[in-house]
Amino acid sequence: MKQRFPVGADIEADALLAELSVEPEGGPLKVGDERIISFLTTFARKLLAPAVARRFPELASLGFFLRKAEIAKALARLSDGDASTLRFARGLVFHIPPANVDTIFVYSWALSALAGNRNVVRISPRSAGAAEAVVDALNEALADAHPAVAQTQRMVTYDRNDVVTAAFSAASDLRVIWGGDRSVNEVRKLPLAPHARDLTFPDRASFAVISVDGWEAASPEARKEAAVGFYNDSYWFDQAACSSPRVLFWVGDSAKAEAGREEFRQLLSEVLTARGEVVEPAMAVQKRVSTYGAAADGVATSIRFDGNALATLELAEPTVLVREWLGTGTFPQVTVDRLADLVPAIQRKDQTLSVFGFTKDELIGLVNTLAGRGIDRVVPFGSALTFSAIWDGFDLLHEFTRLTTVSVP
Repeated sequence: MKQRFPVGADIEADALLAELSVEPEGGPLKVGDERIISFLTTFARKLLAPAVARRFPELASLGFFLRKAEIAKALARLSDGDASTLRFARGLVFHIPPANVDTIFVYSWALSALAGNRNVVRISPRSAGAAEAVVDALNEALADAHPAVAQTQRMVTYDRNDVVTAAFSAASDLRVIWGGDRSVNEVRKLPLAPHARDLTFPDRASFAVISVDGWEAASPEARKEAAVGFYNDSYWFDQAACSSPRVLFWVGDSAKAEAGREEFRQLLSEVLTARGEVVEPAMAVQKRVSTYGAAADGVATSIRFDGNALATLELAEPTVLVREWLGTGTFPQVTVDRLADLVPAIQRKDQTLSVFGFTKDELIGLVNTLAGRGIDRVVPFGSALTFSAIWDGFDLLHEFTRLTTVSVP
């Protein structure tokens, strides 16, 4: 097993767990521990360095998320002012993030560390690019960190190995599993201690919605910004992130929607050209196989390819949605009369709704109608991939802590 952070010699699971069981210098970590806050803010500055941010723009969002002011806001939500309720770390948290979103493990780990937990993170051997830059920045930040950081936080890489995963699982107080339904179910076969539990983030699907009236009312600049935001939501992580839109709804008059669709397609094409978006031949083939398959299954009534970078499909029914990934830059579309027409199509696994042109009251009305049946977050175009301490309906800092109540006079 390779130690990625802190970087070191290969190590066995039992040896790593033994090291984590030793009380760190300065005493156990606490919720909102200054030793962790100081390290995270140093790490954030390294992510925001121009050379890193230019190479991996998604890391700038991570850097902003870990700024001291943002950390303070997140920790403030934990305080309820009740002196008889005390909050503590859960203990040892084992994180199993996905390989397809290189940086998700940092958000999960950072919040758990802020909560005062000892952490083990398995970084997939298939992770590359941004994940490597993150690990480098973490190790650089360690030079000025309190020794307790290295003594309580570990990130490792190993091939799939149920023996190793079982050892970490058995020792953990909380196991955090990101990935597809199959991955979650496979890990769940490995037992936890009786007091421990899982926090799971399985397969999710997300959608984008544009108001026809809102599009018509928007300025040319706002429409261009919407196309850029949609590009960022979709093409970062190759449209494979759980919050990347898989279907684009237009809401309003169908005749007016046609003009809006064409303008939006043109604006998105211009963004793709400006950003130099290139789709590899294998991906281009994947997209054509997937889209023609959708047509053959009767899900789509028409298909359009604008080069290899953009494909659009017309859905046959607004309630029969494509939730699986069809390939980078592949967008089924459908026009409906009202926001309420989305309700029958939404399922519990549906996560993010990216929106343009609606009022807040309209969106709150939709969410109230759904009543928790699906959609955990509603965000503007350009914010679908912006991570929040509240994710998939969980307040993560609360999940990473436990409460002790003192109910005596």
